[in-house]
Amino acid sequence: MPPAKKAAAPAKRATPVKKAAAVRKAAPQKASVQKTITLKQIAAQIADSHDVPKKHAEAVLADLVAATVGHLKIGDKVRLTGLGTLQVRALPARMGRNPATGEAIKIKASKKIAFRAAEELKESV
Repeated sequence: MPPAKKAAAPAKRATPVKKAAAVRKAAPQKASVQKTITLKQIAAQIADSHDVPKKHAEAVLADLVAATVGHLKIGDKVRLTGLGTLQVRALPARMGRNPATGEAIKIKASKKIAFRAAEELKESV
């Protein structure tokens, strides 16, 4: 009787990290790259569509930003119809963890700007 052949060792499996990296590399690229639009570019579009000088459109948008900041500083909500609502929200103090050491740390109270999109914006996007 011939000697029994040894079973071949199973092939090594790639670690999950390597698999994830391979998946990321193989994933198709998006057709369009997300672009950042500045207030100056928006002002230029407004100037072109309303036949006003670019400087005038830039000044109007700068005043809009300044007025919005001023109202948020005093605690008002700012509703931009068709776009959404900006509001200052208070975050209470809380306990957290330092991710490097795991040590418990106290995070002080702070404020944040919250934006809630309008229905029109949600439906159009």
